[in-house]
Amino acid sequence: MRRRLTIAIVGSVVAALVLAGLGTLALAELGARRYTEGELQRQLTAITTALEANPGPFQEDAERPRLLGLIRLALRLEGVGLLALEPDGSVRGELPPGISLDGTELTTLRGGGTVSGREGRLVYAAATVGEGENLTAIVLSDRTDIALGGSVVWFLVAAGLVVAIGAVVASRLARTLTGPLQQAEAAGRAIAGGDLSARVPEPPAGATDEVAALARSLNEMAATLQRSRGLEQQFLLSVSHDLRTPLTSIQGYAEALTDGTATDPARAGEVILGEARRLDRLVRDLLQLARLEGGGFELALADLELHELVAACADGFGPEAQAASVELDVRAAPTIVHADADRLAQVVANLIDNALKHARSRVQVSVEVGEGRCRVQVDDDGSGIDADDLPHVFERLYVARLQPVRREVGSGLGLAIVRELVHALGGQVGAEASPLGGARLWFELPCA
Repeated sequence: MRRRLTIAIVGSVVAALVLAGLGTLALAELGARRYTEGELQRQLTAITTALEANPGPFQEDAERPRLLGLIRLALRLEGVGLLALEPDGSVRGELPPGISLDGTELTTLRGGGTVSGREGRLVYAAATVGEGENLTAIVLSDRTDIALGGSVVWFLVAAGLVVAIGAVVASRLARTLTGPLQQAEAAGRAIAGGDLSARVPEPPAGATDEVAALARSLNEMAATLQRSRGLEQQFLLSVSHDLRTPLTSIQGYAEALTDGTATDPARAGEVILGEARRLDRLVRDLLQLARLEGGGFELALADLELHELVAACADGFGPEAQAASVELDVRAAPTIVHADADRLAQVVANLIDNALKHARSRVQVSVEVGEGRCRVQVDDDGSGIDADDLPHVFERLYVARLQPVRREVGSGLGLAIVRELVHALGGQVGAEASPLGGARLWFELPCA
């Protein structure tokens, strides 16, 4: 690419110089032709004026060739011709070599006018003297020579210098442009090969060109892929742990019951049942999240009173909040949304359940309405969420700073399910610091 770019720039410079040179030559030739034509007309005026004042020298046929030669030499012309325009329309005499006059020009001369033109490199001008039967046309011709002289040499020298400078600039520009692209290509190949830590050198902070934007986008993509890999690994580790722990308990108590070594069979059965339910919940959460992410589910949409649904969900958590010595406060403004009641209840329940796990003494659930949007937010007075983690709390088993640190208990999929359900209902979710000192998780839906 560097070679092609250099050739393209140098070729453009050469083409521009060629066009400039050809244009200069064309203008010089046009100027020279106009100048020569003007000089011939001026000289014709002087000759015709002199002949009208003293026509004697041209009345003798023997003297005319000599006089015409003297005029040509004196004025340094290419040729001089003399034509006798007879009354019957015939023409006698000779034109300068390389010059011819058509019928229109002869008619103009008979009327006392002047004509001029160009044939090849020759410029001519003609005028008449006398009148009636003694009408004579004098034709002067000269060659248009463009007197460029040493300017051609200087032009060629300047053109060579311009081409050389263009080649140097093109080479440096190509290196500047292709260098970051080669680095981006190398980083892309490394990422495609599995090295997600590969990065392109970060461009300067003030760089806003396309190459800088490409480098930043590639680095962001690599960082996202690396974080996603960490999330997937942590997800597998967490699911494996969540599966192994209840399975270990179930296996242990089942072996005790089989061997007859269980001192309290009823207690063993309760443990097995509880761990089985835990496994069932985990499997259901995994299946539901997979269906949500794949769009393989249906919504039963209807108008419903959001404040009543939120209040009912909060009432269901009353015993759990009381057992944990947590005050559960509900502040719901009357509003109606068009949504799936079961899915929306699951969203609210997951948010309240998450808040109860982190709250110290208080959880506040509120419903607000504004600008056509219905907002449900759940605040707690727990330890809160780090500002860098707020944009990612709804990702499944989110790990902060790419480190495999568990952020949730249970299946760890509740908030991820909340995000997918709210998006399916046409809303959005978010997390921020709470005035209570902990975290505020919220979602918004369009009001009906």
